[in-house]
Amino acid sequence: MYALTTGVTSMALLASLAPFTATAATLAGNPSRTQVAGIDHATAAGRAAATGKQVEVTGDRTEYSTTMANPDGTFTLTQSAVPQRVHDDDGSWDPVDTTLVRRPDGTVGPRSAVVDLSFSGGGHTQMVRLGNERGSLRLNWPGKLPDPRLEGAKAVYPEVLDGVDLELTATAEGYREVLVVKSAQAAANPALEQIRLSASTTDLELTPGAGGGLRAVDADGNTVFKGPAGQMWDSAGQAGDATGGAHTQLARVGVAAAGGTNSATAAPAAAGEVPDPVEEGTQPSAGDTSAVMPVHVSGDSVSVKPDLELLRGDDTVYPVRIDPSVGLGVSERTVLSSDGDKFWQFDGDYGVGRCSVSGPYYCGSNYTNRIYFEFSPSKLAGKYILDATFRAHETWSFSCTPKWVDLERTDNISEGTRWPGPAQLDQMGDRLVSAGRGTQCSPDQPDEWIEFNDNPDEADENLASTVRSFADGKISRLTLMLRAKDESDPEAWKRFDDNAELKVNYAFKPGVPTSVGVIPGDGTTAYCKTSSSDPLIVTRVDPMVQARVQTQVEAHLGDEEGSLQAEFVVERGDDAAWHQVWTGYRPDSGWDPDETLEKLRTSNRADGGLYRLRSRTQSHWSYSGKSGDLFSSYSAWCYFKIDSTAPKAPVITTGTPYTECTANLCEGKGGPGVPGSFTFKPNAADKDITGYRWRLLTSSAKDAKVVTGASYTAKDVTPSLSGTQVLSVEAKDVRERWGTPAEFSFKVAPAAGPTGVWHFDDAVSGSTATLAKDSATEGTRHDATLYTAGAGWSSLARRGDADSSLWLDSTDPAKQQGYAATAAPPVNTKDSFTVSSWVYLTDASVNRVVLTAPGTYGSAFTLYYSASYKKWVFNRTAGDVKDSPVYLRSLGDATNPPLKVWTHLSAVFDTKNDTDKTNDTVQLYVNGRPQGKPVVLNTLSTAYQPWASTAGLQIGRSLVGGTWGEYFRGRIDEVSVWQRVLTPDEIAQQAQLLENGVPANELVAAWDAGASTGTQVKEISSYGVASMTLSGSGATLDGENNALVLDGTAGYASMTGPVVDESGSFTVSARARLDSAGLADKPVGYQAQVAAQQASAGESSWALWVTKPAADVYQWKFTRTAVGSDGKVTQSAEVPAGDVAETDTWVQVTGVYDAQEAWEWTDPADAAKTETRYGKLHLYVGEFDQPSEGAAGFTAPQYGSGSLSVGRGSQGGSTGHYLPGALETLRVWTGAMTADQIRSQVLEG
Repeated sequence: MYALTTGVTSMALLASLAPFTATAATLAGNPSRTQVAGIDHATAAGRAAATGKQVEVTGDRTEYSTTMANPDGTFTLTQSAVPQRVHDDDGSWDPVDTTLVRRPDGTVGPRSAVVDLSFSGGGHTQMVRLGNERGSLRLNWPGKLPDPRLEGAKAVYPEVLDGVDLELTATAEGYREVLVVKSAQAAANPALEQIRLSASTTDLELTPGAGGGLRAVDADGNTVFKGPAGQMWDSAGQAGDATGGAHTQLARVGVAAAGGTNSATAAPAAAGEVPDPVEEGTQPSAGDTSAVMPVHVSGDSVSVKPDLELLRGDDTVYPVRIDPSVGLGVSERTVLSSDGDKFWQFDGDYGVGRCSVSGPYYCGSNYTNRIYFEFSPSKLAGKYILDATFRAHETWSFSCTPKWVDLERTDNISEGTRWPGPAQLDQMGDRLVSAGRGTQCSPDQPDEWIEFNDNPDEADENLASTVRSFADGKISRLTLMLRAKDESDPEAWKRFDDNAELKVNYAFKPGVPTSVGVIPGDGTTAYCKTSSSDPLIVTRVDPMVQARVQTQVEAHLGDEEGSLQAEFVVERGDDAAWHQVWTGYRPDSGWDPDETLEKLRTSNRADGGLYRLRSRTQSHWSYSGKSGDLFSSYSAWCYFKIDSTAPKAPVITTGTPYTECTANLCEGKGGPGVPGSFTFKPNAADKDITGYRWRLLTSSAKDAKVVTGASYTAKDVTPSLSGTQVLSVEAKDVRERWGTPAEFSFKVAPAAGPTGVWHFDDAVSGSTATLAKDSATEGTRHDATLYTAGAGWSSLARRGDADSSLWLDSTDPAKQQGYAATAAPPVNTKDSFTVSSWVYLTDASVNRVVLTAPGTYGSAFTLYYSASYKKWVFNRTAGDVKDSPVYLRSLGDATNPPLKVWTHLSAVFDTKNDTDKTNDTVQLYVNGRPQGKPVVLNTLSTAYQPWASTAGLQIGRSLVGGTWGEYFRGRIDEVSVWQRVLTPDEIAQQAQLLENGVPANELVAAWDAGASTGTQVKEISSYGVASMTLSGSGATLDGENNALVLDGTAGYASMTGPVVDESGSFTVSARARLDSAGLADKPVGYQAQVAAQQASAGESSWALWVTKPAADVYQWKFTRTAVGSDGKVTQSAEVPAGDVAETDTWVQVTGVYDAQEAWEWTDPADAAKTETRYGKLHLYVGEFDQPSEGAAGFTAPQYGSGSLSVGRGSQGGSTGHYLPGALETLRVWTGAMTADQIRSQVLEG
């Protein structure tokens, strides 16, 4: 039974949680509602140029920001620290209005806020619900609440305990709550000594926050709501106030003679007072005694312990108020005071400087304040910053005489940050100002926006360059501090409102163009050969070149953005060292938007010359009387050789079943794996053709086939995927010269879909449901039934947080016989078929079966983990016999696959569509990779006969000798079966687990320093991965700043990994801060590992690094390494960052390994030999994909083993490489993220 709660709990918990982004909770019928049609950048820019006036890009409007197109072609983004409007569900925009109203469902809520917020309307309803589109949090009062009295934005619940009122106040971004203990008698209630509240969430998980606070995180480990530790205070500051509690911000201590004021001050208002900026009753005022109450999270409850000395002390002045502050919007803000108070997510205006006494004038009790504003870069990514201005609204000045106020960039803030605040990093500007005293000064000094903008005459003002780094992703969040230049001078005290703004003028940054290549003849397809030893043969002396221009980041997919031009550069290298011989631009005048494919024919080039082409995107800007051009990096070189006498494009004609696509007709025929017939003949201009080389452009280069003959009919052109395919054919002449390729486009009809699909998303964890629906569309449906108490549903599933999987992982041996099964076979196992599944194996002590198709005594096929081979296996049984069955196996390549990771398994049985059993094969695929060669079954045993199973598909068990067994332990998800052979490319697509063309991912580990205390970095994902243990020295947890701090010589934290199957795709991301002083002490060439998973005692399977290539120069890097059984390196790959790494600030660094991404490999011994291989690395700094060269390809199916660490790692046979710096989080996902997914899931954009 819960102790009776006083609302201290609800304050310490609920008010601690506030929204990161919000869905409007708005009432219908708001008379101020506006409906705005979305206008994109290109439209707004066109209108601005035509009218000579700014035009809003309404399609880019948010609750916190406004974007305007300027007549000169640039744009202006204004990002506010507080919400400016609310976006309703129907697309309209409403003004912020926190006035509470009673709703039809009986709750109370604000008219218009950026969160979905409701308070209890009285009774046994939930006390507070706080939510947005990413999840929600609910807290319940442990008793019946009285009907509230509504006072504007405040709901007052009187006498929730004897002598105790509860006050809930709505804000634009969350709420505040105060429990008012009105007397010593009320404070004596034992219920106030230990307070617990039950909490429930949807799509969120509660974890400890910084400095004793609380957070609610989503499925990707991102904080959605958070708040600081609870705070309580008495009324000591009001004890002698005759006005009944209102404080003075500036009041006379003595009486000044009329007209006799000091020039540095001004007479106060006639009443002698200016109201205190502190919201009445919601936060401590000067002179109040206060205490902090850390929040404790345990299961589905939270608790706090009030400071009993303050609550019941002899010197306590009642009422005592208990309240944690609230709110996290797109921006964060806080006020830090030298007396220990902090006002996180403050509302209204607060002071900066020294609040003390100056002559006859009084401000406060000798404390110093600083104000901090923190901004997110989500709207600035991919923009070139032309100018930046920070604006803060000054509402009051202690003195009529101007005083200096500084704007400083600092390290980031959190809900736990306290005085003296984060480290100050750089001067942004200063201003000598006085505003807000109105008629008390002569001349009048009204409220005023104070703007900070770089002064070109002052070298220490760096706002524009800092925001430029911010936009480039080198700084993850920008924190700016307002402070008095002279913090000892009480006359420098000023107050500023919470609605500070960052105003930025920008142009779109160009990105590296795509589709760069040369059209070798008169065709339409461009090619890019990346080796000078194997150039593209071009038969025209004036070839066509092409490139698709890009912006660096596409703000809105499909919108036309940027004013761009393609620059082409051609160099020649056969007559001398490589030298430029031609350049061109397209369009030759004006500008095109991104995604425009630009084509340009070169001037005549020398016949026989060897050339290379590259391209870059150019953009242009004009602003404030200046103009300039921006250029992307160049694309990779494309090599070509002009040979006008080489064979021309041959003639391609089709047989069956495929037909050529025309401008008006492109019919799908055949299907993946269905061969087609094509005939190749010489071009009419060629008389000496001796052979051909052909390939499908969707297949790898190693699959190119060479045939002989003046003409040739290929009957085995077999597409591997459906959709439009291109057959490329080159002719060879008697001089052994390959010529210009011809292309033949045809469409491949979709193949037959799966005959069974079980997503296992039919129920949630804890459900008693037992039916898993078959969602396939081919043939008859075969729903699966879950059997025994050992089968259920799990929230750990391969498609992410909203998904479920089949749970077969009971710790009770009596319940370890769970499985699922269909009533009838979904495939005929006598004919060709393919099966596929995602598996999460937790125990490898015995055989663990994923899928089987049983007969009377045995299983026609079994997909399983073999405890004897210590490998994944796919087998067929030679016959359905009870005794001495013969197993014919396709074995996985690697032994000891890791446990407790998601792995994709596919298996193919291929009869070659005939009745000849001697050519039947089986093949296993792991994470989309074929394991060895197809196994010809008859060569293993002549007793083999293809036979059909008679019972339903078994998921999680097998039949051997008439007995069921080999039950799976773990989770199984996304099971599919097909009555056909899937091609290798189709299986690779299955391993990607695409959803609307985008690969699905699942967070499997997340270590959060902000949620940690003591000697361990807590792991907060749903997978229950082990926490990381800190090293004995050199590593400490800084709870106030959410950081694991590492000394660079001995400090690290580690646990035993791996947490993903590294032979498949995965994503790893760290939020790190580099210590410039610690790195400066390291020698040039030093490499520090930010995070790494060991592959062996002396190497890392994957690692995020920072390297020191030169003095005071640091660079991020992502690597992968494969080792052999002897521990020696067999393969390595890396992607370094393109820019220098920022130090002393938080940066998000993300490594992605995409096991299915193709890249072209060139044989080091013979550049003419190339092939397409799969597996590539990406490094993202912020949201920017760093340019990668050829070293980014990694094909080895390497597993991690041993230590997973932050702050140190292994390379070159030794472990060390200590990191001087700090880490806030390390997160790992199964699946390769795209740039958009990194923006939304990693960077919370």
